[in-house]
Amino acid sequence: MVERIMIDAGHGGANPGATYEGRKESDDALRLALAVGDILKNDGFDVVYTRTEDITQSVGQKAALANESGADLFISIHRNAAARDNLYNGVQTLIYAPGGLREEVAQNIVNELETVGFQNLGVDIRPDLVVLNRTTMPTVLVEAGFIDSDKDNQIFDSKFQETAQAIATGIEMSLGHPEGITPEVPPRYTVQVGLFRNKIYADNLLLRLKRQGYPAILDTDPGTGFYRVRVGEYDQLDQAVDMEQRLKNRGYTTFLTTL
Repeated sequence: MVERIMIDAGHGGANPGATYEGRKESDDALRLALAVGDILKNDGFDVVYTRTEDITQSVGQKAALANESGADLFISIHRNAAARDNLYNGVQTLIYAPGGLREEVAQNIVNELETVGFQNLGVDIRPDLVVLNRTTMPTVLVEAGFIDSDKDNQIFDSKFQETAQAIATGIEMSLGHPEGITPEVPPRYTVQVGLFRNKIYADNLLLRLKRQGYPAILDTDPGTGFYRVRVGEYDQLDQAVDMEQRLKNRGYTTFLTTL
């Protein structure tokens, strides 16, 4: 049974990892590692970290910390990089060998990240990596998109909390929640801009909003079955209110609702 999870923010300090236009892998990894850890802790798991600030650690030190921590699962978070900018995009998980809990966790994580909008590059076997081959517990390395991909960075930044939630959900799907704990699911918000019986009208509104730069979405209203056009998905109410005001200023009739 998994009781303690150690989360590693890749690189750090004098080793920033991959960089792109002033952006550092070590910073993105730390921010995401802490966000994933917060979700897991709120859901009742015992979470520890290799680092919680920008300090230098070798991969050997990270593996040693994991082995000394008493963790039952080790998750190392990174950003990928290619030979040249914007060559590739997508998410991937790396494991030491196929089979067992590590492969199940790795597969669930990339599948969940795909629902956020990332391309799913699957699970890769990498027995040569120190954080995978020197740890004594099941270990998964997460490549949370390419840091040198504008597309992946846009998803990482605009859907940061969803990305953290996807990783946490992928882990929890494999483990189940700690006994006796029912996780509380916080509400998420969206701004409805139109509800149509005729899909042509919905498509026209969707296209207009997208042309104006809004993150518009077309789906089916669960209550009526009509075509619904909405903008954004937000974890914070004030973000949704902000977007609703922007849309009202452009002359749209809006309705703030939860997902």
